[in-house]
Amino acid sequence: MKYKYFETLRKNSEFKNVYNIKKSFANRYLIMYIKENGTDTNRLGVSVSKKVGNSIVRHRLARLIREAFRLNISHIPDGYDVIFVARAGLKDKGYFETESAMLHLFKLHGIYVDNVER
Repeated sequence: MKYKYFETLRKNSEFKNVYNIKKSFANRYLIMYIKENGTDTNRLGVSVSKKVGNSIVRHRLARLIREAFRLNISHIPDGYDVIFVARAGLKDKGYFETESAMLHLFKLHGIYVDNVER
């Protein structure tokens, strides 16, 4: 599935490039790593460990994270690689808790912009 405003990180080397910058913030539900990529698109990576739950739970959390990112992409400037790592606390939560945790991390990183039109 191709998204309109962002691409996905797929290769292990792409994830390692973002992890090695060591610029991260965390809250109860998510950990967010971020790096400028020097392009005009945002790229998203999602990681959900087996410790969080079985494959059904992990896939559901990945979909929630991707959807929350897709709906809030207009509030993020272009040119970032972003990785979200789901924590076990997110396991029983829904979309609104996921989105709230994500927006909190964007604001901590200082890249959340309130009124942006695309």
